[in-house]
Amino acid sequence: MSDHHNLTAVERDRLIERLEQDLLDGYDEEFELEREDEDHSRTAESRREHGLLPRGVYFKELFRLQRELVKLQDWVVQDKRKVVIIFEGRDSAGKGGVIKRITQRLNPRPRVCRVVALPAPNDRERTQWYFQRYVPHLPAAGEVVLFDRSWYNRAGVESVMGFCSSEEVEEFYRSVPEFERMLVRSGIQLIKYWFSITDEEQHLRFLSRIHDPLKQWKLSPMDLESRRRWEDYTRAKELMLERTHIAEAPWWVVPAVDKKRARLNCIAHLLGHFPYEEIPRPEVVLPERVRHEDYLRHPVPDNMLVPNRY
Repeated sequence: MSDHHNLTAVERDRLIERLEQDLLDGYDEEFELEREDEDHSRTAESRREHGLLPRGVYFKELFRLQRELVKLQDWVVQDKRKVVIIFEGRDSAGKGGVIKRITQRLNPRPRVCRVVALPAPNDRERTQWYFQRYVPHLPAAGEVVLFDRSWYNRAGVESVMGFCSSEEVEEFYRSVPEFERMLVRSGIQLIKYWFSITDEEQHLRFLSRIHDPLKQWKLSPMDLESRRRWEDYTRAKELMLERTHIAEAPWWVVPAVDKKRARLNCIAHLLGHFPYEEIPRPEVVLPERVRHEDYLRHPVPDNMLVPNRY
């Protein structure tokens, strides 16, 4: 097929149809994620009964917000902003789900928008200054870093599970405001979200993971122990919010019983932190393919083809 300006009306209609189908295929990724996250015990009628967001409304708004996130990303790069976004919350609160939707349509280049989810510290890291292993992941100009859990592990799981001493926890609380103010003074915009769910909702989500073979990998022994210690985690969360809610980097609490509303509300709120604008992009012109008279594309041998089972 030659240059698109020379297409016949039929060829042009077919091309438009193919492009529309390709666009829909891209959006299908979101539907696949939804099937993975879906609570199959809730029918459409049940969702209405519980006041949950209708799927049609959700997808329309999600795609609109994701277009805005692409604009935000371009603006961050051009304006050389440095952004850190922290996502905290109980196990199964929906942190990973919103991070997926934020990054889903963004540039996958590693230095533009990165997700950081550090494992438990190793023996060497346990002897370092507590914040040391997080510092290398902080952004340079034109970068956004999303922490899927962060240095606030010390206020949560480490404190509740006894992985550190009470003296270490107290030192953490003395240090965090100074550390975060230092980050802000250095030009980093620090935004902190806590995803809040009820006791009943976490119970439901854990049961869903236990009985769904596609979700069982999400449950670790630590997750199960956190369920038993719900009240201990509540006390730890309340202390954390009280002692680390500072003017330079306040906490924002996201009601997350309805996952879809939580994602939309969080993304919309995040966008509101920035005076971003759409950055004009240079027009992209598809070049003509070079053609040679002696070019021949050889057929692939049948024994090399993946069977066409679907």
